[in-house]
Amino acid sequence: MLSAARSSHRLSTNSYLIARCLTTESSSSSSSSSDLQNLPPPQHPSFPTSSKSKSRSSLYPRPRRADPSQYRALPDLPSTFGRNQLLTVSSSTRALLESIVAQFDAPIRYAFAYGSGVFEQDGYGSSAMTSPTTGVTTVTKPTDPNAPMLDFMFAVTHPAHFHSINLHQHPSHYTFHSRMLGSDYVSAVQAINPGVWFNTLVPMNGVTIKYGVTTVDNLCSDLLNWNTLYLAGRMHKPLRIIKDDARVRLTQQVNLTSAVRAALLTLPDNFSETELFERIARISYIGDPRMVLPAEDRGKVGNIVRRQGPQFKELYHRLVVGLPGVHWPAHLQDIQQDISPQARSLHLRKLPVNLIFHLKQRYGLQTKEEENAYWVRLAGEPKLPEMLNQGMTNIVRWPATVQTMKGIISAGLGKGFKYGSAKVGKWWKGSTKSNAS
Repeated sequence: MLSAARSSHRLSTNSYLIARCLTTESSSSSSSSSDLQNLPPPQHPSFPTSSKSKSRSSLYPRPRRADPSQYRALPDLPSTFGRNQLLTVSSSTRALLESIVAQFDAPIRYAFAYGSGVFEQDGYGSSAMTSPTTGVTTVTKPTDPNAPMLDFMFAVTHPAHFHSINLHQHPSHYTFHSRMLGSDYVSAVQAINPGVWFNTLVPMNGVTIKYGVTTVDNLCSDLLNWNTLYLAGRMHKPLRIIKDDARVRLTQQVNLTSAVRAALLTLPDNFSETELFERIARISYIGDPRMVLPAEDRGKVGNIVRRQGPQFKELYHRLVVGLPGVHWPAHLQDIQQDISPQARSLHLRKLPVNLIFHLKQRYGLQTKEEENAYWVRLAGEPKLPEMLNQGMTNIVRWPATVQTMKGIISAGLGKGFKYGSAKVGKWWKGSTKSNAS
């Protein structure tokens, strides 16, 4: 027994000595096995400082220091900033819209409601009633099955996360194949330009709703640059903000100002506020294939402006009077503007970058031409309104066509047929009314 214990101890000691010899650290001869158990956990090698250790630096790169300013949240804007965006609705309407959005457990950063279901339009059995004296809009729960849906748009941070939660909470909002393929599939389809996923014909709180899902980054980029005008164009018209976000409110103010500048460049020196509003509302429909096919009411722009004049004026009056060369007293409906090339160049050079890109493709910069002279020359071009309309048509056409095709995927054949039939009905009704008049 004693010899076996000594043999075991000798084997343990030899194993320890072999292990110590294989290490790169120096050790004193007085170390014991108990010292090995008290050693701290191994550390990464120190970062090399000489050029001889470049191979080791690639294995253990120096971590980048965090920049706090890079992740700093946008501070709250002044309470008065963007107040033109906060359009008034009745308490019952606000409660209904907020109660619908509150039913979604998935995180939503920015949400708004829009369309004929929220703000009344001519020619619709609307669930929205606007007081002509106060401009307050009230939404009642419609009993007419042909009453318009309530349209929502949700801007989220992580679409896959949103759809994962929403698929579990509201599986009936999605088609069967979307439920089977899961949130990764839905978010991948959503990411296809213009970056929106729609769930349509959804019953909630006694009304029928349609809601689109996009990302905050995609929304803000379109508001600033007019990448597709799919979201920015919708937000040119009256909407009711339900969940606000400082970043979106800031970029939306830029979007509204861009819409005013683009409209002013296509208008004469004297015009009415109704003409201005119609030019702005028409931007998102220029190039939309639904306006060519029997899928949308031809008189939709006029229908919107006739009933939503007070909301349009609240949105745009403060922005218009703040621009140089424009005169619009609040108590009048007539607007005057300076249409000299110098004045128009100030609007032209501040248009969204994607629209400027299309303009320059059509009317390129001359070699060695000074920049200010270029903008003045372009602003004096007689065909400028036509060029602007063509540029916006080119921006809108493809994303709107793609989204129409995506609607078949997201809605499915059943809902897609029902939704398309309703659109054809609106087109037929609008065409009949136009022919009669």
